[in-house]
Amino acid sequence: MPPLVPSGRDEEHRPCRSAGHTGGVDRHDFGAAVRQLREATDPAAVGLPVGRRRVPGLRREELGELAGMSADYVRRLEQGRSHPSAGVVKAVARALRVGRADYERLSALAGYAAADGQVPTDVGPGATRLLERFSDTPMIVTDAAMNVVAANSAFLALEHWDLTGERWDWNVAWRIFCHPFAAFRQSDADATNHETIQAAQLRAALLRYPGDASLAAMVDEMRTRSRRFDTLWRAPRPVAAYESSATFTQSDGDSVTLVGNLISIPGDDLAAVMLTAAPGSRDAARLVELVGASDGRAVIKVGQSGPG
Repeated sequence: MPPLVPSGRDEEHRPCRSAGHTGGVDRHDFGAAVRQLREATDPAAVGLPVGRRRVPGLRREELGELAGMSADYVRRLEQGRSHPSAGVVKAVARALRVGRADYERLSALAGYAAADGQVPTDVGPGATRLLERFSDTPMIVTDAAMNVVAANSAFLALEHWDLTGERWDWNVAWRIFCHPFAAFRQSDADATNHETIQAAQLRAALLRYPGDASLAAMVDEMRTRSRRFDTLWRAPRPVAAYESSATFTQSDGDSVTLVGNLISIPGDDLAAVMLTAAPGSRDAARLVELVGASDGRAVIKVGQSGPG
């Protein structure tokens, strides 16, 4: 089961240091992203009169005024002729009133990672709608650090997620590396892919949220307890595909084999894992039985002591 703006003071950001990062950034990518966001912004949404406009979105002059910079500087940013400071990234994001996900994307393109705040865990409307619309399909929602924040009753019907009483019981990566599920089996190839995904997800989360003490503590503990995780952390592998297969064994001794696919939920920095069986297979029939016997709840928020 794979998984998967404020002040303007530069010291609240630090340069990105990730695997394969050479210290340089592509200014044209950042400029293209700014232009795309500017042209997609409704003037009324940022308090400007709409009037008659030849092109949609904001003019460079308007973005410059809102962000406290000249239109010429906005032009140079968009053309990749100037590298922005972290404060400029914040000012542009604030002026365009973008969400957290777009702000972090701009920061990453400029070579910075946000150093404030914790990994967001709120189950937003997008995740809620997804769980509600696929209530008959086993599904979990995780935050950026791979903590399960919500599930549906179809997922709990698989009966494999036993609780150990440990601090990170509901973290997918922790359970894979430090306390594997007894009723969850994968082939060597799927297990390798799954582990690679978990390590990559945690690396990305720590880069985006270096100020999250709980995340940092969990990574340190995992590196101490799992030689496999420590190896992947020190020498990350590229993720081949965000998909893997696993067999879940239920309390009656029967089992079902499902494929997990990762679905990104933009804006909230969440992801959903949807588990499906091959159409017309014995596993598909078994899944129908399991879901039919569940209580049918579409959204079950999850905490350290269990679903609630």
